[in-house]
Amino acid sequence: MKPGRDIESLLAIMAALRTPVTGCNWDLEQSSETIAPYTIEEAYEVADAIQRGDLIDLRDELGDLLLQVVFHARIAEEAGHFAFADVVEAINRKMIRRHPHVFGARKDWTPAAVKASWNRIKAEEKAERAAERRAAGNAPKHNGLLGDISPAMPPMARAVKLQAKAGTVGFDWNDPKTVLRKLREEIDEIDAALDGGEKSAIQDEIGDMLFAIANLARHLDIDPDTALSGTNAKFMRRFAFIEQALTAQGLTLSESSLDAMDALWNEAKGTEKR
Repeated sequence: MKPGRDIESLLAIMAALRTPVTGCNWDLEQSSETIAPYTIEEAYEVADAIQRGDLIDLRDELGDLLLQVVFHARIAEEAGHFAFADVVEAINRKMIRRHPHVFGARKDWTPAAVKASWNRIKAEEKAERAAERRAAGNAPKHNGLLGDISPAMPPMARAVKLQAKAGTVGFDWNDPKTVLRKLREEIDEIDAALDGGEKSAIQDEIGDMLFAIANLARHLDIDPDTALSGTNAKFMRRFAFIEQALTAQGLTLSESSLDAMDALWNEAKGTEKR
């Protein structure tokens, strides 16, 4: 089998990998449940390539993510549920329906108007799917305003989604300063929990603090995961500076003191700022 530039080649490769006897034993053993963690991992690697501005990696990581879509669709097709073509048709239909200002009578909408229309149509689609499930004898998938926000999302991203959805009905603060005061309050509560020494209480208060941080980032139109990823990368750079500086001095990390490492950290920080 030769590689091609069209999606049919990828579909054929996946079909071959999933063919009993002649296929790949590892691929044949997989289910949507077992490959779900890989799907999440590939999405993060796409985001990482974008953040680093590495277009070569981005091309490859997008391919890896596409493979996950094809893999899930192939498993569903084998079980008689749907095929890759159904996935494509569904997203095509959704995108046309959610952009009436482009694919219907042309309207010069503002971004805010586009978002409002998107949310209205999304709510209509949700109601239609619930009706389909009831007609098929299945219970509705979700209940309540927040029920359609997947618990499988990364916790910080899910916190932002939950807060934004609650905000659509007015359950929200009006400005970042108010959220910042709430964050200071949560820090004080962690301090009190530390005095109590009960780990479950400390964990609960840390969770509240992280939720408040996600809320602050949302009000400032900053993605908290992206912000933390940037800080992780910064930490790695500065720690690598410490390692290299100690090596130049003929020392290892274990041979150095915290004060010496802290001084090198500040040196790295100053270098970055300059």
